[in-house]
Amino acid sequence: MADESVASLAQLYLGNILYALELAALSLEEHQRPDDAAFYRAIARKLATAHGRSTRDDGPPSTAGS
Repeated sequence: MADESVASLAQLYLGNILYALELAALSLEEHQRPDDAAFYRAIARKLATAHGRSTRDDGPPSTAGS
């Protein structure tokens, strides 16, 4: 991989990262640490939302008004 920036690697492995964050949250819940679990889920939500925005921005040009 020529461009191994943090952003490109995070985008490539986003699904794995989100899965790992959810596993961490589940483990924290099992250890009666709901606030910490919520923190990791919030990080996952932010990453997923940012990815959704970048996917929309990179999509094909709109044909509205053509």
